[in-house]
Amino acid sequence: MTKIFLPDMEATQQLGITLGETLNAGSVILLEGDLGAGKTTLVQGIGKGLGIIESIVSPTFTLINEYTEGRFPLYHLDLYRLESPEVTGLNLESYWEGIEVTPGIVAIEWAERMPYLPDSYLKICLNYTEDVHRLAEITAVKCQGI
Repeated sequence: MTKIFLPDMEATQQLGITLGETLNAGSVILLEGDLGAGKTTLVQGIGKGLGIIESIVSPTFTLINEYTEGRFPLYHLDLYRLESPEVTGLNLESYWEGIEVTPGIVAIEWAERMPYLPDSYLKICLNYTEDVHRLAEITAVKCQGI
């Protein structure tokens, strides 16, 4: 696990830009953390890193926003308003498996509500520290088949 202190929104967005510039198509980012901790800000940075010009907004009510004009697509999902059983029916694996969509980066806010996970992903937990700065805890997970 890597820990990165993010003193402001600009630092959070810069982390996202770095991710957008370096991750490959097929990457899945599971975002967790407190309300207002910077999950959407991080995804906005990822979009900038991919060269997406369109304004990236939280898909809290639409569930999924697709941005396709960058280096490769960004699929931004927000599960805040859903319970785990509702998430099952969304067939989210079609995004990270590239089924019916062009492979891109999949960023999922409130990922702790997912009842199933991809085989590999980057988990980023954004939380506030005691001094009101943000802390990003980043863990890369690769599950091996049996």
